[in-house]
Amino acid sequence: MSYMKNVLFICSRNRLRSPTAEQVFSSYPGVETSSARVDHDADNPVTSELLEWADLVFVMEAMHRRKLQKKFRTALNGKRIICLGIPDDFEFMDPALVQLLQSKVPPFLPAAVAR
Repeated sequence: MSYMKNVLFICSRNRLRSPTAEQVFSSYPGVETSSARVDHDADNPVTSELLEWADLVFVMEAMHRRKLQKKFRTALNGKRIICLGIPDDFEFMDPALVQLLQSKVPPFLPAAVAR
């Protein structure tokens, strides 16, 4: 028995790190991915609906978690937010970023899903 896990990746502006993570894990079986940003100056902001959709929420830095908890306390409703500790030092689809994501994210995905 398998079911889809909705995985949300969040960074500051949703331009480099979280869209890379969304793309890297979009082909994982049993995983549906999306990405968003916490800052005010970019497209695709985090919304309560997006947080409710997500089974797993990954943030790139601790400050992203703090911003989420401050703005979306109710929508988070005890949801686990996993901080990956990935600084804003990478370009979109940077091989080093992809490697970091592939080493940090799969342990949190369902065993049947992680490769």
